[in-house]
Amino acid sequence: MSPLTNAKIRELKARAQLMKPTLKVGHDGLSEQFIAALDEALKHHDLVKVKFSDFKEEKKTLSPQLAEKTGSELIMRVGNVAVLYRAKPVAESPAHPVED
Repeated sequence: MSPLTNAKIRELKARAQLMKPTLKVGHDGLSEQFIAALDEALKHHDLVKVKFSDFKEEKKTLSPQLAEKTGSELIMRVGNVAVLYRAKPVAESPAHPVED
């Protein structure tokens, strides 16, 4: 993944301000199920907001781990919320047969 420009980061932060948390880190922490759910959310939405309901003391170390485990980038962490970004893969256009 190419590094994000400052302008892109500003745009993502602005978008994140308007979002509600998509997922919450609960008492199970960063379980395999949680990572899978986050990965799935990133497939459908390039920007995902995660709220730390539990593990609030560990959020500074857990946020970068979430990004690493899902192949995303940590855009920001404010209070008990982290915002992750992963660009959607560019869909290849279907091949069109050439008409004679």
